[in-house]
Amino acid sequence: MTRKRDLDDVCGIARAAAVLGDWWSLLILREVARGHTRFDELTGELAISRKVLTERLKELVGHGVLERRPYQERPLRYAYELTERGRAFLPVLIGMQDWADRWLPGDGALTATAEDGSAETARVRELVGTAVPPGLALPGSDGAAHDVIAERSAATVLFTYPATGVPSPLPDDWADIPGAAGCTLENRLFRDAWESFRAVGAAVRGVSTQRPDEQAVFAAAEKVPFPLLSDGELRFAAALRLPSFRAAQQLRLKRLILVVSGADRTVRHALYPVTDIPAAVAEALALAREVADTATR
Repeated sequence: MTRKRDLDDVCGIARAAAVLGDWWSLLILREVARGHTRFDELTGELAISRKVLTERLKELVGHGVLERRPYQERPLRYAYELTERGRAFLPVLIGMQDWADRWLPGDGALTATAEDGSAETARVRELVGTAVPPGLALPGSDGAAHDVIAERSAATVLFTYPATGVPSPLPDDWADIPGAAGCTLENRLFRDAWESFRAVGAAVRGVSTQRPDEQAVFAAAEKVPFPLLSDGELRFAAALRLPSFRAAQQLRLKRLILVVSGADRTVRHALYPVTDIPAAVAEALALAREVADTATR
């Protein structure tokens, strides 16, 4: 028994489980990543007792995973935000989600898309009416950091995709993974329609987990006029619980399109799964026009 405890003391899995292996702790981190940082927001989202939430928050703050920041003085109230240590755990959360989407109740098949009636499809469509959390600035292909939502535009069209060009290292079966191919085509179609999106008052953002330098090479070669954003740390994926899959030893975002209001960062439309790329880009333009028209009335 002592031998097992000694091994646990030097085992990273055991030590991480001691800090983050609790059901409530994991769900609290999920909600904080989604932008629900206040005590009352967390109790509402999780249906957790105030006593249990207080205990778990104290533990997470004590372990340096969350930090308290005052947002009100009288009475004094705190928001709970991820520290650098907490943000480093986000890929683990997305990995757990990817595993569950693939195996519970999936059959384990590797895919970059989803069935129309699947649980992850329902999860994406439930984003409609929710707000994209503030402070989600990601490194862009142009060398600058960009908020995922262009607040000066009436609408933002966000499209996520697995990878453009040739992923490195290239998995042997990349072309055989359903939904993985077509990212270059999608970027080109958004590029070609960019002036039309601008004309209706909509900004365009492409998001993948590729490195910014890889995105920059592609953007320059293809003359992509809008920023491609790198979600390599999976902050955006965790904030919206976006579907992902693992290929080329990396978590990659599945293809979807969100149309978001620039005024209040609310998701107005969610297109998923995206199987007909040209039709989806055309639909995104029509929906962006609708959102922008509503905003200017």
